[in-house]
Amino acid sequence: MEILKCNEIEKIFGKGDSQVTALNGVTFSVDRGEFVAVIGASGSGKSTLLHILGSVDKPTRGNVIVDGVDISKLNATDAAIFRRRKVGLVYQFYNLIPTLTVEKNILMPVLLDRKKPDKEFFEVIVNTLGIKDKLQALPYQLSGGQQQRVAIARSLIYQPAVLLADEPTGNLDQKNTNDIIDLLKLSNRNLKQTILLITHDEKVAIKADRIVTIEDGRIISDQKRGE
Repeated sequence: MEILKCNEIEKIFGKGDSQVTALNGVTFSVDRGEFVAVIGASGSGKSTLLHILGSVDKPTRGNVIVDGVDISKLNATDAAIFRRRKVGLVYQFYNLIPTLTVEKNILMPVLLDRKKPDKEFFEVIVNTLGIKDKLQALPYQLSGGQQQRVAIARSLIYQPAVLLADEPTGNLDQKNTNDIIDLLKLSNRNLKQTILLITHDEKVAIKADRIVTIEDGRIISDQKRGE
C-alpha cells in the first residue's frame, strides 16, 4: 500500500540565463513499511527532492501525496502542521534545542500541539535507540552519535507516515555511522516505520531494502536489493 507518491516532480530555481532545473520529471512511490535509500552525487537533486517530499519546499510542477494528502497544495501553515505530525525529519546536523533535556527535545513535536504524549510508545523508542539513561541530559553532554539518536527519537515520536533522513551519518565516524543505520533498520523492522534515506554513500545505501539512484535531477535506477 502506497504511503508516498510523487508524480512528475519538477523543480526550477532562478530565471532566464541563471535558471537551473534541480528536478526533472521525478516519479516514484514508496509503500508503507519500506526502507528506501535515494543515492546521488552532490548536486544530483536528492536533497531538493527530500525538501519537497517533506513539505519544506514546493515543486514547480507535479504533486506529492503523503498518506493521502496532496502536500504540494498546502499553504505554509498547514504544511508546517502536516510536517510536524506526519513527516519525521532527520538531518546531518541534529538541530536539538540546547537548553532542553533529551526528554523534552524528543517530546517537542507533541508538546507544540499541546497533546499528551504516548508514554508507552515513548518508552519503546528510547529503549530501542538506547538513550533511556540520557533523558535528563542536555545535548552538549552527549556525543554526536547520541545526539543523532535523540534526533531520530524526536522524528519518531508522532509515529509519522514517513521518516525522511538527509545524510544522517554525515557528521559521524564509521562506528557511529553503522550504529545509526542499524537503528534506522531496527525502527523500520520493529516499529514498522517507513523510511526514505538520502545519501551519497553507497555503503550506507546498501543497508536499505531498495535503492533509487538520482542523477542530474532524474531517476536513472530503481532497484530492490537482491534484484
